[in-house]
Amino acid sequence: MPFAKAVSAKSHDFDESGNETSTDYRRMMKIVLSHGYNGYVGIEYEGGNLGEFEGIRKTKDLLVRLQSELAPKA
Repeated sequence: MPFAKAVSAKSHDFDESGNETSTDYRRMMKIVLSHGYNGYVGIEYEGGNLGEFEGIRKTKDLLVRLQSELAPKA
């Protein structure tokens, strides 16, 4: 992670709480944030239950929520 130039978030489906069902995003973002990554996160939605833009929006909402919960406090 210390040498990462980019991070991508690929999602497929979400539960009723807005969490992705096939990837542990909390664990993934904890690793990313704990290593000081502060660049962009590319988002891809490959699920079939939502439209493309809705899936992207739900992924972004999840990432923003996790960032506010997990980011190191100054």
